[in-house]
Amino acid sequence: MHVYRSHTCADLRLADVGQNVRLSGWVHRIRDHGGVLFIDLRDHYGMTQVLADSDSAAFSDIEKLRAEFCIRIEGEVKARDASLVNPKLPTGEIEVYVRSMDVLGAADELPLPVFGEPDYPEETRLTYRFLDLRREGLHDNMMLRSNVVRSMRQRMWETGFTEFQTPIITASSPEGARDFLVPSRLHPGKFYALPQAPQQFKQLIMVSGFDKYFQIAPCFRDEDPRADRSPTDFYQLDVEMSFVEQQDVFDAVAPVIAGVFEEFGDGRKVDAHESWPQIPFAEAMLKYGTDKPDLRNPIEMQVVSEHFRGSRFAIFAKLLENEGTEIRAIPAPGGGSRKFCDRMNAFAQAQGLPGMGYIFWKEEDTPFDSLSDEHQAEYIRVAEDQGISVNPAGTVSGAKKVLVGKGPLAKNIGPERTEAIRQQLNLGEGDAAFFLGGKPAQFEGVAAKARDQIGRELKLVDENRFAFAWIVDFPMYEADPETGKIDFSHNPFSMPQGGVEALSGDPFEVKGYQYDLSCNGYEILSGAIRNHKPEIMYRAFEIAGYPNSEVDKRFGGMVKAFKFGAPPHGGCAAGIDRIVMLLADEANIRQVIMFPMTQRAEDLLLSAPSDPTNVQLRELGLRIAPKE
Repeated sequence: MHVYRSHTCADLRLADVGQNVRLSGWVHRIRDHGGVLFIDLRDHYGMTQVLADSDSAAFSDIEKLRAEFCIRIEGEVKARDASLVNPKLPTGEIEVYVRSMDVLGAADELPLPVFGEPDYPEETRLTYRFLDLRREGLHDNMMLRSNVVRSMRQRMWETGFTEFQTPIITASSPEGARDFLVPSRLHPGKFYALPQAPQQFKQLIMVSGFDKYFQIAPCFRDEDPRADRSPTDFYQLDVEMSFVEQQDVFDAVAPVIAGVFEEFGDGRKVDAHESWPQIPFAEAMLKYGTDKPDLRNPIEMQVVSEHFRGSRFAIFAKLLENEGTEIRAIPAPGGGSRKFCDRMNAFAQAQGLPGMGYIFWKEEDTPFDSLSDEHQAEYIRVAEDQGISVNPAGTVSGAKKVLVGKGPLAKNIGPERTEAIRQQLNLGEGDAAFFLGGKPAQFEGVAAKARDQIGRELKLVDENRFAFAWIVDFPMYEADPETGKIDFSHNPFSMPQGGVEALSGDPFEVKGYQYDLSCNGYEILSGAIRNHKPEIMYRAFEIAGYPNSEVDKRFGGMVKAFKFGAPPHGGCAAGIDRIVMLLADEANIRQVIMFPMTQRAEDLLLSAPSDPTNVQLRELGLRIAPKE
């Protein structure tokens, strides 16, 4: 018999009754039933109930155990009484009577419990991550992550891709985030960088004549914290292909992503990858307020500016006199109550806005008393359009009622404008619409959050579904909101649509062959068809303020390679951490990373970042500047 175990804690069944076995694991829980001690013994594979009574030679030693002691037991497999069978455990029909027990590793008093899933402060959980990882939920997440990576790798090989590894220590490059710099001991005063992505290397692999590359790649970015993003490092499925157009990349990658979600989605519906829509960036921002829309929510925003232009609602009417402004409506089917509208108005205020205008529609027999003379005539026309006659007293004749808009906005703009909005949005009795105005860039972020909130509260979101969308036609350039400087809005190595000719006009009108894949409101993949021609690359970087000399200095290897027969190529990278987060139904990415940093980019377990020693600083030729 093996020195530590003959079986795992998930192996034993009724067929093993009578066998003498040896198990090793952790004390998950101890129960004292009056002279009989029961232990749930746990290892990586599962749980087995073991017991000892006063006749057992191990009884006195078992009495001294605490939760999370690591022990080895030897004993006899017995069948449980039918009334004591635990159907929730694969081993629930048996138990092991302990004849001997050894402590392999004693445990101090626990700083956090492992039994169950209590909500504990994150600082404690990350300081004692090795204990936190023993909990069933996190343990399952780590196994899910491992299996997802295995599945991705297998699917890529089966699709004809070849796996290569690229360097971890490299040169700094502008890819949208801050680099982690690494000082060089052999070259004092100079620095390497940890790669934000294997971008240049994977393109060079294509220039080198390899056709389809992939890698499960670690990437390093000095990021600001966010619930769906690690502040230091992450892993991605990195892909590149030669002699391809945008659709070729979609066709190669979509089945892999869809297959992973189907395999590990726990029965949830996965949209067929052939039907994933391709939504232009501008359309996504208009309809959803974001370039990573949650398509489980059917709500689509619409521009309704003309209904408020010149209206009596002065706030919107005056706003529309300014160039570049518009009014956008968020339909809310089923949200037609003042209570719900007030709640959403409070939501907008919590996001930093003065509020959010609304109209909700009800059927009613409305008297003229509450309407101005002008609006009385409008009311009659609206009623007639709905096939309803209004008598001279201002009330509806017959059993039908007029569908009218309610709320301050409706009262100000009048029945006809309100009815025109309703018809444009295709709303009816019991529905509502919310309104935001200004320059789109200033309110789209809040509009996107409001759309999501409305969809959740009205239960319009299909929670049992993974909904995907390709976002395409990204603008190549954007203006820095503070300085107005032109910069790349996406990947700087992307091919502009229209080639070099497109770069001779307004930079903000240039679109790139750039694309993202969104799933349930998260960006899970980003990519592009690459700029493989030196003359186009020089011009693209020149527009963003990089002279040719700077391009040669920063990307000399890439430029040089492009002068020796570079093939057209493109690819993408899918975020493994975020994909696993979606599959595990977690809201925080740290729940699917084995040893994550805090939001302040600190490793509480190993105390990183730490102070360097004076010897290390002297070797590197560095001096720490005093804090200001």
